[in-house]
Amino acid sequence: MISHIFDFPFMPSYLNSVDKNLMIGMEKNILYYGDNLDILRRYIKDETIDLIYLDPPFKSNQDYNVLFAEQNGTRSPAQIKAFEDTWHWDRVAAETYEEVVLVGDRVSEVLQGFRNFLGENDMMAYLSMMSIRLKELHRVLKPTGSIYLHCDPTASHYLKILMDAVFGGKNFRNEITWFYHKWMAGENQFQRNHDIIYFYTKSSENIHTFNPLYVPHTEETMKRWKGHRQLVTFDEEGKRKPTMELEEKSKGVLMPDVWEISIIAPVAKERLGYPTQKPEALLKRIIKASSNEGDLILDPFCGCGTTVSVAQELNRRWIGIDITHLAITLIRHRLLHTYGEDVKPKVIGEPTTLSGAIELAQQDPYQFQWWALGLFGARPIEQKKGADRGIDGKLYFFEESNAKKGKPKQIIFSVKAGNIQVSHVRDLRGVVERENAAIGVLISLHPSTRAMRREATSADFYTSGELGSKRYPKIQLLTIEEILNGKTIDCPPFAMKRGNVTFKKAPKKKIIREKIEQKKLT
Repeated sequence: MISHIFDFPFMPSYLNSVDKNLMIGMEKNILYYGDNLDILRRYIKDETIDLIYLDPPFKSNQDYNVLFAEQNGTRSPAQIKAFEDTWHWDRVAAETYEEVVLVGDRVSEVLQGFRNFLGENDMMAYLSMMSIRLKELHRVLKPTGSIYLHCDPTASHYLKILMDAVFGGKNFRNEITWFYHKWMAGENQFQRNHDIIYFYTKSSENIHTFNPLYVPHTEETMKRWKGHRQLVTFDEEGKRKPTMELEEKSKGVLMPDVWEISIIAPVAKERLGYPTQKPEALLKRIIKASSNEGDLILDPFCGCGTTVSVAQELNRRWIGIDITHLAITLIRHRLLHTYGEDVKPKVIGEPTTLSGAIELAQQDPYQFQWWALGLFGARPIEQKKGADRGIDGKLYFFEESNAKKGKPKQIIFSVKAGNIQVSHVRDLRGVVERENAAIGVLISLHPSTRAMRREATSADFYTSGELGSKRYPKIQLLTIEEILNGKTIDCPPFAMKRGNVTFKKAPKKKIIREKIEQKKLT
């Protein structure tokens, strides 16, 4: 499955009527599923956001695969295609270009210049899609707000001109270089070991929030100062001024615009397997510098949720937008594992009725499948020709008294958006037996037939010794309508909670409620 990150094919009718109580400014900590352009226009009011960080997929002609480590003991990687970051000059791109150009402002002039230079190609499509979104981000940003645009050399030079047009060249603050060590084979060129982050503000009047950050003094400097309790300073006439305690200098030196932060190591606890995941240290630096406790942070391309997780840790309010239900599921689990049950984001854009689910299934079957699996915290499985037919997702769990010992148990899912028949139940039963799974679940839009239910009940039971050898049906049939009405899988309760090891768990953290000293640029 390839989900185009910008060309969102539809906006569900169940989102057409906007609930005013969900407009930003009245709610906090919200995840939105959908095209960020539509979400921005529908839900986010003018000048309500304190800080924006965006890391849009680059025009690098590659598919981004989400990798999952198998939990069945083999540790072989499974992957699905989350999205493709290649854009094409098509009807949607042409209409977007026309919408921006017809306004007749500076952005219009820049975009026309790009088209004269680039022609009608993939890069031009990308810049058209970005221009209209950057204009919306400018609208929602407070006068005291800041925006950080993360990009790589593929399109950074074009994006810089576009940012100047949208936010104004006078509001450019820094071109931050994120330097990291990444050893890759290359021919006839130097190693590419950095990304660019453009830092702009809404206003040029130095009213934006900015908390200076410091780099600790070097060991050599500290040794030179060792033993000196006081520092002597002098005024312009050379007269001795009152002394200053060394502790006043202990903050270090002001941080430069070249940041050396390691990429996430493959074995790091922080790594969750999402293709574009950025290190938390990078986001902490941005959020600490350009926001204060209680401020509202927006990430319109939130992926696996690093921005929202760090914002939560630093006691900020946040909004995340993503165009895949897979990302929404990953973020939910990340927040649950990191902060516990107390942090439960509101999710807007998911079907809440049967008609909404049917509409999603008709428009995008894979998004429907990911959403349905996410209802139970299962993860998708890539479909391979001739293998694992009938397996759309899996949930792994350990028996409560056998936690982290031996192989985990499996619950296998098959999701059907179309008509279902008894052969689907037989196929699932065969897969459960072959995989030696505990339970198989068939999720469908349409009700099961009597023959299907008879086939399901003829299967064996999964027995859990934890609860007095309680037995659970080996094959279970659930409709979307039943699930939306509260029905769930008949399985040991720990399989869905403590024993669930389907997704890699993010390290646990506590929310930092320390006030940061507010300082303004002068």
